[in-house]
Amino acid sequence: MPLIRNRKRALLNRILPAGIILDYEKGGQQRTKSIDFLDLTPDTDVNDLLADIRRVEPLITASRTDQVKALIKRLQDKLSQRDERKFYLFKALQAHILPLTNVAFNKSGSSFITGSYDRTCKIWDTASGEELHTLEGHRNVVYAIAFNNPYGDKIATGSFDKTCRLWSTETGKCFYIFRGHTAEIVCLAFNPQSTLVATGSMDTTAKLWNVESGEEVSTLAGHSAEIISLCFNTVGNRLVTGSFDHTVILWDVPSGRREHTLIGHRGEISSVQFNWDCSLIVTASMDKNCKVWDAESGQCLSTLTGHDDEVLDVCFNYTGQLIATASADGTSRVFNADTYQCVCKLEGHEGEISKVCFNPQGTRVLTASADKTARVWCVRSSSCLQVLEGHTDEIFSCAFNYEGDTIITGN
Repeated sequence: MPLIRNRKRALLNRILPAGIILDYEKGGQQRTKSIDFLDLTPDTDVNDLLADIRRVEPLITASRTDQVKALIKRLQDKLSQRDERKFYLFKALQAHILPLTNVAFNKSGSSFITGSYDRTCKIWDTASGEELHTLEGHRNVVYAIAFNNPYGDKIATGSFDKTCRLWSTETGKCFYIFRGHTAEIVCLAFNPQSTLVATGSMDTTAKLWNVESGEEVSTLAGHSAEIISLCFNTVGNRLVTGSFDHTVILWDVPSGRREHTLIGHRGEISSVQFNWDCSLIVTASMDKNCKVWDAESGQCLSTLTGHDDEVLDVCFNYTGQLIATASADGTSRVFNADTYQCVCKLEGHEGEISKVCFNPQGTRVLTASADKTARVWCVRSSSCLQVLEGHTDEIFSCAFNYEGDTIITGN
């Protein structure tokens, strides 16, 4: 990551999504600020972009323009690189004695975690396939797992035993057991600052927990059925929850107050997500549709239609310009997040698709299916680039690492 530093300021490139991080001093305190280039392409006029930045950002002074221009050109070079990599089977791990529930990478991709019906979570070294730690202590299925990315030094696990546990990645030791839910925990997430963990439960509530003290911060009560999905925005001041009660609730994190209830779906919610700049929320539902919502007003902006069966997963790409869906009808679709038009339909699986994700560059889509395969698709051409075979049962979880050069799949 390129770094330019003087006594008071530093400029860093952020590759994905494209942007610059300003590290500066104000009032004797060190602060950071991000400038996003979500619309940057290899053809963007650098001088015009730089002029736009200087009009709104006083920290970019005349003495810094050449350095900023060089950073932008470096980002453009990165974006212009052709992605023609093929994936090959590197390791097949008999990870657990019972089926897996979920898989996740740390940000660097150097390690990953697996959750299982065997009541454990395991930490693995990606390069060697070696098991680093087994996180034991839960008394029922470990269903939800997450690293505290981008730091990666902590792991949260949510279980059907109604507890969430916080672990050290380095030692495998348990820091805290979060107790308070009265039913199974099925989803969780760290906030971007890694100061809070949010848990969603079959008891119809979500809870916020303090990572440092292990104490409960607040209970978010408002749904009338199980909470099945939740997501922090990239600032960390808002949380969205999706429920089997057909609604989505947007919460103010500092106060624990409900801001909006998003009503419109006619079936259970399966997945919710914010886009990068926190302006949009996308939701997937068993009613065969997805919806895009304005995060400020709570208004529905569009309904994404076309699937013939339940939509089981949905996600934005890193820049928030594309939306991918996964459906029980065996297809995935990619929509333009500005026009809401379907830009490609990914057909080829012979069973329902339970998971979908973009590679970090936004050029590829990865899907996991009940047909025992995962597939890599080209967003531009809608073509299937690879069928990833080898599993002997349904694949329900998949992920790219941050570089986009490694994939994990779990069944």
